[in-house]
Amino acid sequence: MQIERVTEVDEKILEAFQKFIPELTNEKDRVPTTEDLQRVISSSNNYLIIAKEGDEIIGTLTLVFYWVPSGVKAWIEDVIVDDNARGKGVATALMWHSLSLAREKGAEKVDLSSRPWREAANNLYLKLGFQKRDTNMYRLYLNNSK
Repeated sequence: MQIERVTEVDEKILEAFQKFIPELTNEKDRVPTTEDLQRVISSSNNYLIIAKEGDEIIGTLTLVFYWVPSGVKAWIEDVIVDDNARGKGVATALMWHSLSLAREKGAEKVDLSSRPWREAANNLYLKLGFQKRDTNMYRLYLNNSK
């Protein structure tokens, strides 16, 4: 298995994300375009990371860095593993890679969220040392996006 940062969006990358994102969001009508993915990789603070087996993309993770007065932080989003690759350590490899990058860039904290029904993912995060936080997470949809 190879783990690498996406630096250019090609047809294989686009196809993989158009397959993966609906699995994560359950929104079949919301798939990323080439332009969407290009916007993600165009920021030096975003790391769009993929796991590959040969030429096949089998997983993805997005790591985002941000700087605030309280320090350097990172956020992990969109951890997705292809159904056929589950149970092979793909998510673990993606997570370890991203945590290594976070350390290298000086992040003091790495946050993520996961839906409660994603039991395997939640168990993985705990196993990797993440702590479930006692917090309220809020979201406001702008521009009628939801």
